[in-house]
Amino acid sequence: MRRALRSLAPEKGSLKADLVAGIPGAISSVPDGMASGVLAGVNPVHGLYASIFGPIGGGLTASTRLMVITTTSAAALAAGSALASVPAAERPQSLFLLTVLAGAVMVAAGLLRFGRYTRFVPHSVMIGFLTGVAANIVLGQLGDLTGADVSGPFALAKAWDLVTHPGRIDPPSLAAGLLALVILFGLARTRLSAWSSLIALVVPTMLALAFDATSIETVDDVGPIPTGLPMPYLPRLSDLSFDLSFDLVTGALAVAALVLIQGAGVSESAPNPDGRRSDANRDFLAQGVGNVLSGLFRGQPVGGSVGQTAISVAAGARGRWAAIAAGVWLALILVAFSGVVGQVLMPTLAAVLIAAAIGSLRTGAFRAILRTGRVSQVACLTTLVATLLLPVAAAVGLGVALSLMMQLNQEALDLRLVALVPDGAGRFEERDAPATLASGEVTLIDVYGSLYYAGARTLQARLPDPAGAERPAVVLRLRGRAMLGATAYVVLSDYARRLDEVGGRLYLSGVASEVVEQLHRNATVEQAGEVRIFPATATVGESSLDAYAAAQEWLSRRS
Repeated sequence: MRRALRSLAPEKGSLKADLVAGIPGAISSVPDGMASGVLAGVNPVHGLYASIFGPIGGGLTASTRLMVITTTSAAALAAGSALASVPAAERPQSLFLLTVLAGAVMVAAGLLRFGRYTRFVPHSVMIGFLTGVAANIVLGQLGDLTGADVSGPFALAKAWDLVTHPGRIDPPSLAAGLLALVILFGLARTRLSAWSSLIALVVPTMLALAFDATSIETVDDVGPIPTGLPMPYLPRLSDLSFDLSFDLVTGALAVAALVLIQGAGVSESAPNPDGRRSDANRDFLAQGVGNVLSGLFRGQPVGGSVGQTAISVAAGARGRWAAIAAGVWLALILVAFSGVVGQVLMPTLAAVLIAAAIGSLRTGAFRAILRTGRVSQVACLTTLVATLLLPVAAAVGLGVALSLMMQLNQEALDLRLVALVPDGAGRFEERDAPATLASGEVTLIDVYGSLYYAGARTLQARLPDPAGAERPAVVLRLRGRAMLGATAYVVLSDYARRLDEVGGRLYLSGVASEVVEQLHRNATVEQAGEVRIFPATATVGESSLDAYAAAQEWLSRRS
């Protein structure tokens, strides 16, 4: 306990820098948080609440001390997709419940130490998904940007509805949205870039008030902004029907998977100042705590934010208290200026989301994938199309399934067999593995690649064929494998049987002690033929040379 409390204490001389660094983060969280609320399909104030309590809860517990856990476009889009079928009146309560459920999943993932599994998500799948998310944000915000009332089951359909009905566009709304975009992109490469989102909200709003442009929708039109901070609220799953509960649970799982994978990337981009390695499992736990706290205080899902972390670091953050300070500063801003927040124009929030989505596009990585192999191209484009046409939960599930398929497919493709020929000096010379076995000769085979699932079947297809040979001996080297799957035992048993049918014998060399025990327990391999097992030794190649010599001796006796 003392050690945990000691880790929360600010480092000497860093507290003042962190308090100052939290101010730009709090100010930039105003437009970002409100825009995320719009993206989730709820009152923008819930995005602000999340931007207060997410950084505080995450900052207190994260291993990556510079990471800011707050609203993100991808998490908001996933939440909005999960709530698409929920009636508008029930959506806020459903959002809070989804956020708490997602947080509980993240906490469990951290406690179960699932951090190591993030590396199994292929780069091509993640780039395809993030590109689809960015495209969905841009297409889905065109209605708010132009003031048009659009409809459709997904963002692409809504954009098409706008294109085919241009008469619905409100000119003042379009002018306000375009002005905000000009400000955002015009200030992107200047010293005011950190303030560009706030300026893009303020300037068009001031002009709209000056010209009495009442046709432009404001935040207050979507929902009133309460004065002060919310009281804790515990949402209950029993308040919803079975169908909505199922959608919320699957949506929470999708949000958790997306947030955790993105958070792992943020951890890598913001290393700890003292050089200590980040703990992925503790960061999982921190993002879970941030979500639970956000949901309890009527906020939406949060996660490691690339943009907010970059702003905090650029402002001079030295530790975790910069994120905590950003949440506290934002709470003070909301208490003092809640009335002003309600006057913000909805087209300007749409512009903030569109600019952020365009800025998040990793076009270089996308082009690099398209120049890579067919497998990566198919994975990237399939995930991209799925994200555009399917609910986010389904797209995330498809991406995970595609990742597993790619992993298994790559393992099977990478499997390679080579023939090892002893040179008489205790070494081996590699040659191409023969397609067929020669009569009365010993063939020593080494296997490169995984022997799980499809890899084992690939081994079965590539092992030299014993048909037509008489008394062939095969030494199969298995060094470095701590375990074999059931499919591998089937393959080895089948090969031992085929060798036995032509008077041959199978030798297994370099076998780890764990695999030896498995072979004895399984018994199918040894019962299939006269199989000889040579356990691995500390000297590399020793057991294979022994097996090779034993096979030659056996052949000489038979001849």
